[in-house]
Amino acid sequence: MKITETIFLDAAQKEAIYRLWNNEYPSQLGYSAHVELDVYLENLKEPHHYFAVNDADDIVGWAFSFEREGERWFAIIVDSMLHRSGVGPMLLNKLKANSTVLNGWVTDHDKYVKADGSPYPSPMGFYLKNGFVVCEGIRLEFEKLSAAKIWWTADA
Repeated sequence: MKITETIFLDAAQKEAIYRLWNNEYPSQLGYSAHVELDVYLENLKEPHHYFAVNDADDIVGWAFSFEREGERWFAIIVDSMLHRSGVGPMLLNKLKANSTVLNGWVTDHDKYVKADGSPYPSPMGFYLKNGFVVCEGIRLEFEKLSAAKIWWTADA
């Protein structure tokens, strides 16, 4: 497994992101067309993308960070077949190596399902185990998503 990084995405990388996003995130966050994801990606400010690439050169994980309102934010998606294989920490450590602070939104319950109907387990435990803390009282509460804000700093 290797990690590659880029600022600019090519068509194959965008296709891999689309597949990972729609397969691994809760179904209500899925994109019905590539163009919708392209608009999201094009509107990221100062993006940095990291890809986990297996020995067959398949993209099996994606992490990215970006600026939003003066803060550095991030997200990670790993193919569920590779959960608990070390890919997530590899991507997270790459993000940490290139940032001093990271912010994210994380579901803190197991009520969501993926597009294939399988459960979407909350990744909160993963982030807490990797040095993040929950920002108490700061939440997203939308019809499509309920999530808690998490935060990591290199100074901790």
